[in-house]
Amino acid sequence: MPRIRHNSFDCNAGCPVEGTLNLIDGKWKGVILYHLFEKTLRFNELRRRFPDITQRMLTKQLRELEKHALVIRTVYPVVPPKVEYSLSKRGRSLEPVIMALKIWGDKYLNSSQ
Repeated sequence: MPRIRHNSFDCNAGCPVEGTLNLIDGKWKGVILYHLFEKTLRFNELRRRFPDITQRMLTKQLRELEKHALVIRTVYPVVPPKVEYSLSKRGRSLEPVIMALKIWGDKYLNSSQ
């Protein structure tokens, strides 16, 4: 059965949670946001932090974060091209959510091993 995606997140009590999770879903978006809380990073700096991600997947995840106004992409007109990624005000507002996930992971994932 295909998953239904909502265009509006005010349909019922579960929709704001679903909407938020849709913005940061996937294996990499939350991790990308976490690293951008620290500082602005260039594409290759992000790539080095995630050796298991392909260039295509990192590009896709960054584009989706940019589309949802969570990340700002700045292109500098130099050769070779310089592109930096930073958090928007909206993206920075997710810091408590991402940090709560980190704290939970530190507590529960380490204790289950």
